Amino acid sequence: MTSPPTPLDMAVALLREGRPIDAQELMVRELQKIEREHGRGGPAWASAQCDLGHVLLNSDQFDRAAECYRQACSGPVPADQEHRKDQITYRLNLGMALQHAGRLDEAADELRRNVQERMAFYGREHAGYAFGLEALADVLYRRGDLREALEAAEETVATFWRDGHERVAGALAQRAEILKAAGSEGPAFTGLEPLPDEIIERMALEAVNRIDRADPQTGAAVLTDLASLLEARLGPDHQATLNALSTLANLGHHLGDQRMRIETIRRVLASYDRQGAHEQALMTVLGLAMAYGDAGDTDAGLHEYAQALARAQRIDRPEMTSQVLRNWGLALKEAGRKEEAERRLREAVTEALRGADHEMLGRARIALGLFLQHEERLEEARSIVSEALAGMDPAHPDAVVGRSHLGAIAEGRSCGCGDMGGAVAEAFRQFVVHQLPAGLLSRFDVTVEDGDFKIQVELSREPEPEELERLDRVIQTGYADFRRRLTARV
Repeated sequence: MTSPPTPLDMAVALLREGRPIDAQELMVRELQKIEREHGRGGPAWASAQCDLGHVLLNSDQFDRAAECYRQACSGPVPADQEHRKDQITYRLNLGMALQHAGRLDEAADELRRNVQERMAFYGREHAGYAFGLEALADVLYRRGDLREALEAAEETVATFWRDGHERVAGALAQRAEILKAAGSEGPAFTGLEPLPDEIIERMALEAVNRIDRADPQTGAAVLTDLASLLEARLGPDHQATLNALSTLANLGHHLGDQRMRIETIRRVLASYDRQGAHEQALMTVLGLAMAYGDAGDTDAGLHEYAQALARAQRIDRPEMTSQVLRNWGLALKEAGRKEEAERRLREAVTEALRGADHEMLGRARIALGLFLQHEERLEEARSIVSEALAGMDPAHPDAVVGRSHLGAIAEGRSCGCGDMGGAVAEAFRQFVVHQLPAGLLSRFDVTVEDGDFKIQVELSREPEPEELERLDRVIQTGYADFRRRLTARV
């Protein structure tokens, strides 16, 4: 018989649905229930604090998550061994939340303490000790303490390997990154022949997932070694190999190494064509077209867009054909071929209307509307962009771009490219307003000053305590999410 979902299970499901406020409120109610039934400070209360911390952490509210974890491990050392183990876990979570918040010195202090707790509880040879050591190695690496980080990473790998623990995969990926950051010219992955393929695949996934936080040069060095290992071990057509190559190509863009990027994309494309993976091959051709454009080879890029359209028409999925036409139209516009650009952008809207993907339809309309705006056909642009925004999530990046341009159209300007901060602020405002009871706010203004949000709130009536708590959660959640978007665009 299947067990009923826990409150945390339900909160995670809400997060996946894009409902972070509802997820937080569910866990807050659960915490309040535990407080009423068991009081503060006990094992059940600490567990509920930890669960709320998980939801906040996954909503990018790292400081608030850290406070929940701090509360969870703040009580006296439990006599019960299971509760003691839980408290040790809560401190590990605290250290990791502080790391995400950028509070690296505090994170290092908490994780050093956690490593000592784990050594006393588990012993140095146990995988439970290595869990804390792995987290500490990451913080030391982020702080630039590479020698100490590498020592911790080496011990983590040795412990997991000796224990036969599957977490050796992540530890190997971590060690490889630290090795390359420290300037090692040798291969990042050696002596892995005894490991089963599933651990190699997991290691590859862990290495790819770490790349977003790595220095691009370090990431490229890791992925180059990883791709060579995977191609020899799993084959050139294995998905793990292709994922590593695709991520390496993306890093080529960041590094400005367009030649490496193009060569790598072509290796991926050849594999998908060998496998008959037509949709994946189509998306790879789109990436190739963009790479040629970034390399300044406009003719080669436009040729690849034509190839992509032929592939899309054979697949016959309207949303994919629309995406190709939209991207091709934007590339034609950049090449100064305006008549062709407009034709392709209009075709992108027509194709999207054939399908059921409302997001793709909105993106196609915004691309066409912005083209028309830049051509000073403002009334037509206003109509198309307004129609696009009416059917899109206001927080979608293309909707943010569209809103910034719509404001410019209203002012009679042919371009709104410079007011992205204001558009993100407006998306933040709409996010908050739509999450609150009608009639609660008489004013909620969001502006951007010195690269950050300034918020002004006026209430139209005296709120209920629950409404005030919800207002705080909505603002905090929106601030975390949209500030990330704002800083990404600055």
